Amino acid sequence: MADVAEDPLMDELPAMLVARLSQAKARAACSTPGQRDATYVPTLVIACDTVVALDGELLGKPRDASEASSMLQRLRGRSHDVYSAVTLLEPATGDTTTDVAATQVVMRAYTDAEIAAYVASGDPLDKAGAYAIQHSGFHPVAENQGCYANVVGLPLCHLTRCLQRWGSEPPHDVPTACQAHTGHHCLVYATILTDQ
Repeated sequence: MADVAEDPLMDELPAMLVARLSQAKARAACSTPGQRDATYVPTLVIACDTVVALDGELLGKPRDASEASSMLQRLRGRSHDVYSAVTLLEPATGDTTTDVAATQVVMRAYTDAEIAAYVASGDPLDKAGAYAIQHSGFHPVAENQGCYANVVGLPLCHLTRCLQRWGSEPPHDVPTACQAHTGHHCLVYATILTDQ
């Protein structure tokens, strides 16, 4: 994982922030030797970043259990937006392409006891907005409008669209595989994949 400071710039909109951070993470991944063979050079780097925006305020990953509880209380029963950016970087040329997904999410009216149990599990601590839409025990979301995989943290059709811009077609039907894996019936994939 690339180590990149995730603080927003002054007046930076959520879509701009995630695009900038996903690009920075792609570049950092190229310059971080890690545990791989020193002669290894990746042919393609894929990076992604996600943020939650509530009433114009960015909610990143909570610092601790108290902040996770506070975020979940603020989100309860309300609508917010989730933004993710996918960046592809070709290290040999430095060429990049970035695509941003936005999804509106409405949280259900979960109880304080549910929040406490979920926070105690530790799951919210590495999640933007302190929740995972796909969490089988908490089920925090009442409904969403847009890409479900975006809220999970990797908008697969947006990734596919980036690959298509570079003339690469995935070997499998991404929308079908995504829906089968998530169990979520997607209504937006056709629009995403035809809007280049």
